[in-house]
Amino acid sequence: MHAIRSGCPWDAGQTHASLVTYLVEETAEVVEAIEAGDDVDLREELGDLLLQVFFHAEIAAEEGRFDIDDVAGQIADKLQRRHPYVFSDADVPDDLNASWERRKKAEKGRQSALDGIPGPLATLARASKVVSRARAHGVGVPLPDEPIDADAVGRGVLALVARAQASGVDADQATRAALRALEEGLRASE
Repeated sequence: MHAIRSGCPWDAGQTHASLVTYLVEETAEVVEAIEAGDDVDLREELGDLLLQVFFHAEIAAEEGRFDIDDVAGQIADKLQRRHPYVFSDADVPDDLNASWERRKKAEKGRQSALDGIPGPLATLARASKVVSRARAHGVGVPLPDEPIDADAVGRGVLALVARAQASGVDADQATRAALRALEEGLRASE
């Protein structure tokens, strides 16, 4: 990466911000390869995603901020802290998700279950994360919990989108509005 940044004018001109679109694209390509079940594509796309990590670390190293070893060391330390039952004699918690969220909340000094959820997430992904956090943090807001299978979820979401479109409703915008209301309820409950 160092040689590429030194020898290629395009690569040398890139910044963290200019690479965001490629990071998002490469992430989507990894998802696509996973869903296709194609190991050849998955191996290639994981490499492309890893290239993004190296690229960003190289830019940061050139700026004297951190390097790839710092990135790797930090993730190794984090995984050890968040898995004490793997790296020490601690017992495996009954609720792994809630236990993970508690450790993460303490580490990062988060005050709300919503802290740390990226704003740019797609609406459905953000909604899933908000609901997951609300459950893991035991925040007292009513959430449906009747069992449903993946096929029914997919068909139901598509049916709602089709009904919304037929009714002149922007399904994504309506979901964002409902999500904001849920987030306000979570904050009030906390």
